Amino acid sequence: MLHSWLMNNAYLQLGTNLGDRKANLNFALSLIKESIGHIEIESSIYESEPWGFSHETTFLNQVINVSTVFSSNDLLQKCQEIEKILGRVKTKQGYEARIIDIDILFFNWEIIKTEKLIVPHQHIQDRRFVLLPLSEIAPLFLHPILKRTITELLGNCVDKLWVRKV
Repeated sequence: MLHSWLMNNAYLQLGTNLGDRKANLNFALSLIKESIGHIEIESSIYESEPWGFSHETTFLNQVINVSTVFSSNDLLQKCQEIEKILGRVKTKQGYEARIIDIDILFFNWEIIKTEKLIVPHQHIQDRRFVLLPLSEIAPLFLHPILKRTITELLGNCVDKLWVRKV
């Protein structure tokens, strides 16, 4: 058993709008447990309109809090490996339909800006489909850059796309 002070704390957002969306989320969660770490808490699943592009199929989204021994870069690599296992293929830059998408929202309380990784995720405050499930499991988490809680960010979010708990 690893001591808690050796663990990193990450919030991940999972999204899917292709194939069996519920099965995609469940498979991703099982792979996260196997290869990344212990899932401390899971939000409910939320359904939402696509954000940033149009598609006929809605998304299922979920946010989880995971404890991991991995660094932020290793965590990113593990998340991308899980996306590949589930069959995600990126065909273009930008937003598109996907079997699975795993975003690192927060990593401890760190601010990370590299070529491959930006944490906190740069669009958290703009997306109700992220803020609603995140507010369910971490309403008082303080955004390290914006210095606002998730509840405050949700209250100020201008995103008007519909999001509902399923």
